[in-house]
Amino acid sequence: MSQIPNYLLARSRGTKRLIVLAIDSLVCIASVWLAFYFRLGEVVSLSGPVLLAVSFSIALALPLFIRFGLYRAIFRYSGLPALMAVANATLFYGIVFAAIFTVWGIEGVPRTIGLLQPIIFFLLVGASRATARVWLGGLYEVRLRQSALPRALIYGAGSAGRQLASGMVNSHEIRVIGFLDDDRRLHGQLLNGLRIHDPSTLEALIEQIGATDVLLAIPSASRQRRVEILAQLKPYKLAVRTLPGLNDIAAGRVTLGDVRELDIDDLLGRALVKPNGLLMNMNNRRKTVMVTGAGGSIGAELCRQLLQTVPKRLLLVDANEHALYQVHKELVQSLQAADLSDAETQLDIVPLLASVCDETRIEEIVGTWQPHTVYHAAAYKHVPLVEHNPAEGVHNNVWGTRVCAEAAIRNGVANFVLISTDKAVRPTNIMGATKRLSEMLLQALSAVNPAAIAKAGSVPSIRTVFTMVRFGNVLGSSGSVVPLFREQIRDGGPLTITHPEITRYFMTIPEAAQLVIQAGAMGTGGDVFVLDMGQPVRIIDLARRMVELSGLTVKDELNPSGDIEFKITGLRPGEKLFEELLIGDDPITTQHPRIMKAQEQFLPWATLESKLNTLDIAVGVNDVPAIKSLLTELVTGYQSSGEVVDWVHLAQMRDAATAEGSGR
Repeated sequence: MSQIPNYLLARSRGTKRLIVLAIDSLVCIASVWLAFYFRLGEVVSLSGPVLLAVSFSIALALPLFIRFGLYRAIFRYSGLPALMAVANATLFYGIVFAAIFTVWGIEGVPRTIGLLQPIIFFLLVGASRATARVWLGGLYEVRLRQSALPRALIYGAGSAGRQLASGMVNSHEIRVIGFLDDDRRLHGQLLNGLRIHDPSTLEALIEQIGATDVLLAIPSASRQRRVEILAQLKPYKLAVRTLPGLNDIAAGRVTLGDVRELDIDDLLGRALVKPNGLLMNMNNRRKTVMVTGAGGSIGAELCRQLLQTVPKRLLLVDANEHALYQVHKELVQSLQAADLSDAETQLDIVPLLASVCDETRIEEIVGTWQPHTVYHAAAYKHVPLVEHNPAEGVHNNVWGTRVCAEAAIRNGVANFVLISTDKAVRPTNIMGATKRLSEMLLQALSAVNPAAIAKAGSVPSIRTVFTMVRFGNVLGSSGSVVPLFREQIRDGGPLTITHPEITRYFMTIPEAAQLVIQAGAMGTGGDVFVLDMGQPVRIIDLARRMVELSGLTVKDELNPSGDIEFKITGLRPGEKLFEELLIGDDPITTQHPRIMKAQEQFLPWATLESKLNTLDIAVGVNDVPAIKSLLTELVTGYQSSGEVVDWVHLAQMRDAATAEGSGR
């Protein structure tokens, strides 16, 4: 059956026109016969007056249809213009046919035939064209495919929900079958032809209409309300996705492309604190601001947030060419969309390829633009990778921080903010130790006389205020487990978890970036600020929630027929079960409810500088045991396993062992 349309469409244009002429001739015969049947109430034979009416109908209809261009139309693509042509042709046909058989009259043909037949003829011609469009145009196949699509309910019958439903009418990814809304006045009503249901009847709805997905279209709902809705949906095997917040929805129609994966932060249930505008703008508005590591997850978000403060100039520094290109392009587009036409609010966005370890290049950049504020986000943050490449990790994280900090002092940068991590607290890995050492470096520099580091004969008039901001994992960053879990869920699992009891602090990237900027504005020199991350979350619980909100179930001993399995892989080198935010006790509260000030000990610059120089020598020759020994000496609480897992060191050891074995 499905091969017939392909066979017909493959015929020549002349052949297809002959087929359509034959079909219209049959329509003429059928319409006349049906008109006589309806008039007389009995079956008539195609002879005598009936045959005369049929002959006249064919002789009138076919030339008219040719004249009106009906046989030039491609029926499977025909739309309103073709329908209007059919209507005009059949109307003209009906007038002539009625004039002959009703007004003038033909013996043996009831006068009502002249009225009945054109009506039936119009309906049959329209039906034939519609059938051709559906059958030959493949619309029936489209309907079949749509019936196999996931069936979604839109939670929220407001403006966003209506726009989303309209934008998904022709979606090839998902099919909307109704709405859910808490407003009892709307229950049972139709919106865009779809019924609005009571969320409390969801279990029955899943059985009746086969819902598989829920799309949250409630961008104005509070975080608490979203958490309540997710708790309501949790017992059901439904994939849940959401629209972004009101500030993120562009004007115009909302489509499936605006629907994104559910924010895991919604599940954590922490309410966001509105940023303090004074703190956000204090060090940035109409000033030159520099961000190192601008192409990374945190750096890029810092740039987005800084753009809202309207600095005078934004310097983007990164060694990754592609990442720098991407963030620069995004920021320029955002700037153009913001349409800052006022000359006083014009700002430059300058992308600068540079390694933070390159003293000459960093000095050149800082000396040229004299930034007021520097946000130092450039760092290697992936724990296992740094553990396997310790010399590079120390060089980039510690030496890179020193290079940028000393350039800031020499050029009179007012504020220098280091992005640190909770892994700096009693670290068990080299990455955490390098970040704590970077904090100590800035604490020591904050207490030293700028003249000791300034250019010869040029002591800066401004003393740089060094601030460190320490926080845990951010959701969705390049090193976060969330993107990894999403990818593994899409692939059908398993989800890899290093340990069933491993826990981490979590925060969204925008919230972390806003708090970093605000904390930087509160610094007075050598301050270590700690962000309130809420309660730590077990990674296995996070993974389970992600699986459930993808409409799937966890496969384990209690549910052997589940969809996604968890695989425990064991702790990686340098990884710890629990992270901390404070080394000491009794953090000091600040004017911001989510920012605390830690009280951390550090070495004076005179002592630390010589140790850093020794560490730099060990890094230069890739002496990993010496590197780890120096980190243990410098960083309080650093607990190294003693095992060297540097890839280069391991390869050299294998080569030496092989050479020794072959020498024997």
